[in-house]
Formats: sequence, C-alpha cells, structure tokens
Amino acid sequence: MKILFVDLQYDYGSKNRGINEIGERGFRQVFEKLGHEVECFYYDEYLKNLAQLQVDLLEKARLFRPDLIYFSLFENQFTIETLDKLKKEFKTINWFGDDQWRFESFTKKYANHFSYCITTDPFAIAKYHAMGCENVFLSQWASLDYPVIDEPELSYQYDVSFIGGCNSTRRWFIKELRKKGISVASFGYGWPNGALKLAEMVKVFQTSKISLNLSNSISYDFRYLTSHIKNSIIAYKAPKTASQIKMRNFEIPYYGGFQLTDYVPGLERYLKI
Repeated sequence: MKILFVDLQYDYGSKNRGINEIGERGFRQVFEKLGHEVECFYYDEYLKNLAQLQVDLLEKARLFRPDLIYFSLFENQFTIETLDKLKKEFKTINWFGDDQWRFESFTKKYANHFSYCITTDPFAIAKYHAMGCENVFLSQWASLDYPVIDEPELSYQYDVSFIGGCNSTRRWFIKELRKKGISVASFGYGWPNGALKLAEMVKVFQTSKISLNLSNSISYDFRYLTSHIKNSIIAYKAPKTASQIKMRNFEIPYYGGFQLTDYVPGLERYLKI
C-alpha cells in the first residue's frame, strides 16, 4: 500500500528539540516494516506559511496518488477545505491521541473531514458516533521499538527519577517529595538537567529504583492549589483537565524500569495494577 505520511519531522516542529521520535519510530518506520511504501510530507517549515501548506499538500497527494494519507494533526494547520478535497479523492485517516482533554475543542472540529479516525480514548467512541462519525477505531499509545541491551551488571544511579516536561503540577509534586528527604532526579524541557535523547532516557529508566510517571494535566489537589496563589489561576485556565494513558506508561516497564504512576481510567486493560 502507498501511504502519504503527513506529520512534523521535529518535536513540536522545532529543530532544536530534535527528531519527532513518535512520528519517526512509532509510525513511519512501522509502516515501512509492515511492507508499505511510505512517502513523507513534513510540514514544519510551513508553520508560518499555512496558505502555501494547503497548496503543496494537495499537489503532493495528486502526484503521489497514495492509497492512504495518514495524518497526525498538531493544531489548526490544515483547513477544512483542504481536508475535504483530500477525503474526496483519497482515503484519509488521523491519529487523535488526546481525546481525553481536547475532543470538544479540537477533534469535534476535524473528525468528520477524514475517511477514518483513530482515538486512544474508549469513552470518546460514543461521541464520534453521536456526531455521525462511524469510521472510528480504538487504539492506544505504546512504547517505541528501541533496541534494549540487557546489561546484568547495571547498577542503580537514582533512587527516584522523573522524565517529562516541567510544569507547575509536576514541579510541586517533586518539591514535596524532596521536602520529605526523597532524592528525585528530574529530566526534560524546563528542568535544570534538560532533555534526554531516547538512548539516555532508556538508561535512566534502567538505573532508577523508581521511575515516576506524572500526568501533565492539571491537578485539583487542594495542597497544590493552595501552595501558591498562581496555581489556582493555572488550574482554572489549563486546557488539560483530564489525565490519559500515554507512551510513558508503556515505556518504563518495556525498557526495564519500575513504574510508579497515577491511575488513569483503562490502565488495567494493559497493565497489572
């Protein structure tokens, strides 16, 4: 099958953040391993020229004549008109991986303009059907297929570690642990240690006694809300109001770490908890 793969080449479209590993290892390489012919259309360079993006994507599709156009929508880069034209001429599909918190504000606007939709939220299926979108498939996030070398002599370097972007909720949580004398090493954008490459992340999981998986949605814990006057304002304005299963839930155990995570509805479908 010929697949036109439409995604960002770099993380959040920023070359400084490195390759979009989810798109590269999680989707594109998997399609190729399954024997499909994949042609990439990266739209990072169009983020400041959306009008040209519509023209060039349509031209690319008509030249390549794919059996399927696979999208991973970032924000509002593609117009409804463009998506409708593509749907009329080709089979199109989009990965909606954040329906737990942005179905109403995002998915609802775009779902009917694809031939097929993929969601990771089992509770969103009925919402798709209610808006007349019947071609929806339930899938889930997973760990990236990165080769892990078993090192029996590997020793622990961290009592507790956390890998993920820094936000007010995570910063508060880790600060509270440190107040209790628990040593926590934190990595990711916004933390002093900075972000890790995939190989470095795997090593941290393997050398941590406990790997924390903290949601990046807002917390309504009273202790958090009252710990700083800004936190209540952040909670009121935050778009991410619901936790969800993410790749980290699978990455930590897959790469050999011990995971301590908050509960997310449906987690027991995949992990013993």
